[in-house]
Amino acid sequence: MANDVVVVIPARLASTRLPGKVLRVLAGKPMVQHVWERACASEVGEVFIATDDAEVARTAVAFGAKVEMTAPDHASGTDRIAEVVAARDWPAQTVVVNVQGDEPLIPPANIRQVAQNLSARPNMQMATLTEPLSETDLSDPGAVKVAVNVHGQALYFSRATIPWYRDAFATNAGLLPATTLLRRHIGIYAYRANYLAEFVALGPCALEQAEALEQLRALYHGAAIHVADALEAPGPGVDTEADFRRVEALLRA
Repeated sequence: MANDVVVVIPARLASTRLPGKVLRVLAGKPMVQHVWERACASEVGEVFIATDDAEVARTAVAFGAKVEMTAPDHASGTDRIAEVVAARDWPAQTVVVNVQGDEPLIPPANIRQVAQNLSARPNMQMATLTEPLSETDLSDPGAVKVAVNVHGQALYFSRATIPWYRDAFATNAGLLPATTLLRRHIGIYAYRANYLAEFVALGPCALEQAEALEQLRALYHGAAIHVADALEAPGPGVDTEADFRRVEALLRA
């Protein structure tokens, strides 16, 4: 698989909720180095860090990463990755895995899994992962939910609770039914290289803007997204100072 899969880690320094987080030191290493090491451990193919910041680039080169400099005005990590794909001119069917730069605990097995899932399905344009939804996440709009069909293909992603168990929720509001289809989306993606250019060219759609979920653009325009439960439970990402302290403790445990 290594010849037709690459991993790209978008890493911008100017994050809004926790500025500079990708270079903050966690357990003795910059956060983005932890992500890069886990991506390398997946052994699916070459790993690149995509950034618009010279300091991130210098740091990444110092710990041995391959770096692609990108424009500073990208609206999302997907746009940044699309620029890398175009610059590198990877073959159309190359599987490109997007691993977020603020996921220092991402399991290498999950990177392999999402790459393999898309590689095995030439009729699909994207792949992603999920995990069972907890009661804590049931009504949390920050926990994205996904409904999936019998073929393991995404029907819809939402910040609302989907599917809505009408009878169970009417009598047990806020509780999960004993048998549940509820799944929480995990923010890792694999794309085919040629679809990335198409995706970016489409521009945002109304559904995407309503839910602030970029993957709805793909569904809106008829793309197929493969969905599977992750082989390993992902560790927490880092969006806030509290997240940072939590991950620091887990890495030092």
